[in-house]
Amino acid sequence: MLNVSKPEANRLDLEFSGHLDAEAMRLAIDTLVENSQGISNGKMLYKILDFQMPTMAALVVEFQQLPKLLSLVGKFDKCAVLSDDAWIRTAAEIESAIIPSCEIKAFPLSSAKAAEDWLEGTGREDNEEADNFPV
Repeated sequence: MLNVSKPEANRLDLEFSGHLDAEAMRLAIDTLVENSQGISNGKMLYKILDFQMPTMAALVVEFQQLPKLLSLVGKFDKCAVLSDDAWIRTAAEIESAIIPSCEIKAFPLSSAKAAEDWLEGTGREDNEEADNFPV
């Protein structure tokens, strides 16, 4: 199941759990595209609670809807991915290199506050220069 919500005008929150079949994938993509209307310089919080591989039919739907998904790439500047699976966090960080227009940072589920702070630009990482000030 993939839930999409829009808590702010330029932000989407996605929560994924379990597996997706073709109908659920179609609905999720349509909801994502609909909620992305009018967003620019957006932020996304993507929480992955329990990842299970989508069905083959769901992957076919995703591939068919790829033009819609690619149209979303330019709408978002930052994406925080929350997952307890290390391989998902690593994949998210690699994806950041593949999509240079969107900065993607991964966090464990227990670090939701740090992810929120990073998205809003209030995290310590945004003030690294202060930590490196010569004494």
